[in-house]
Amino acid sequence: MRRAHEIDYQIYGDDMQFVEISLDPGETVVAEAGAMMYMDSAIHSDTVFGDGSDRDKGKGLMDKVMGAGKRVLTGESLFMTTFTNQGSDKRVVAFAAPYPGKVIPLDLADCGGQIICQRDAFLCAAKGINIEIAFQRKIGAGLFGGEGFIMQRLVGDGLAFLHAGGTIIKKELRDGEIMKLDTGCLVAMTAGIDYDVAFVGNLKSAIFGGEGLFLATLKGPGEIWLQSIPFSRLANRIYAAAGKGGGKSKGEGGLLGGVGLKNLLGND
Repeated sequence: MRRAHEIDYQIYGDDMQFVEISLDPGETVVAEAGAMMYMDSAIHSDTVFGDGSDRDKGKGLMDKVMGAGKRVLTGESLFMTTFTNQGSDKRVVAFAAPYPGKVIPLDLADCGGQIICQRDAFLCAAKGINIEIAFQRKIGAGLFGGEGFIMQRLVGDGLAFLHAGGTIIKKELRDGEIMKLDTGCLVAMTAGIDYDVAFVGNLKSAIFGGEGLFLATLKGPGEIWLQSIPFSRLANRIYAAAGKGGGKSKGEGGLLGGVGLKNLLGND
């Protein structure tokens, strides 16, 4: 029998997805603060320390605070939000990602009971899923892996939902098979994957190739999920484009050139 609540869901959208979760009476889903999009009137929300699971049940206040404090190391809030159906029939609550991309549903029971993911990839999960921190055992992976020493580990036997940017692809690595990738493109991996970083091998390519000095190396066996547009890459492009504008209005289309729509229509 599953420990986690058995929830139903449906994912809507294409490039900007959100997930709608159906809860039976008494069922609960846990989400990051601010992820909720809409909910039925019978859904009751509450703010809790840590991940909202029952593993802290019976512990003292200080133990709960220390457990929740570990989330700060992953860059997340001390608190999470629980959503419980207090009605007499099935009700829904929806969660949306904070930037364009896909929602990835994962049944942890089919993933060996745990998944390791980026610190900001977690969106929501059925109550009963433990959200822990995962330290990188290797110094190189921690210093140059793009995610630092700490990632998130989701443990349990229920549904969890991740979000990532662009198109998502799932790949299975055989025992001993190695894949190299940009460090920011990794979304999640099963516990059997050996994660490390490696120098690109060519100083000229590292300096002028635009791919950086290091690549992530993933060694099987296990499964990995990759994203085509890491949020950090998207943010860097937006920042670079904004910097080139210098705060001045730019042309609206090739025919307008440097005139700009604001200059053409006037300031009013």
